[in-house]
Amino acid sequence: MLRAALIWGVLVLVLFAPVFAAASSPLLQWRDPVYIFAGLAGVVGMAMMLVQPLLAIGVLPGVSVPASRRLHRAVGVGLVLAILGHVIGLWITSPPDVIDVLLLRSPTPFAIWGVLAMWAVFVAGLLAVLRPRLPLRAWRWGHTAAVSLAALGTVVHALQIVGTMEMISKTALSALVLAVLAWAIARRRVWSMGLRPRRP
Repeated sequence: MLRAALIWGVLVLVLFAPVFAAASSPLLQWRDPVYIFAGLAGVVGMAMMLVQPLLAIGVLPGVSVPASRRLHRAVGVGLVLAILGHVIGLWITSPPDVIDVLLLRSPTPFAIWGVLAMWAVFVAGLLAVLRPRLPLRAWRWGHTAAVSLAALGTVVHALQIVGTMEMISKTALSALVLAVLAWAIARRRVWSMGLRPRRP
């Protein structure tokens, strides 16, 4: 019980600290509510990327494997909605900038990484919908490649932006997103080889 409480406590702290820090940023003063919503939607979406691998491999204490898979699908839908909120909100505040980003014409590198991450998430979501119709091995490779590109693109996108996200919490979240994803992929590889993974 103590170990489970500690794991959940650390996870909640890691998830909410960047969101709280961004919401408290002085750079949000005098900003329109739509812009604030769009920015926070992006931070929330990045936090969801930390949870998704943990749900995919079913290692969160107190959550059964079937429940973990259902939550994985639900959070995946939430991630897509967060990205849409992020992009649509920014489009409302500045349509020309968002159009340049979507057409890969933006002069800012962080915008290019962001749009690549967005499309990778959409591809991962589409593959999730098509999973029953695809060969399992092809689906695993495609889904893993898509979520890996999404995580990498999101991390580079976030780290290159000097904005509302506080640097320490942003860096910690970025490192954890990549580390947890790599760990989850490694565990899934062990499972696919027919070996029994170590308990977390």
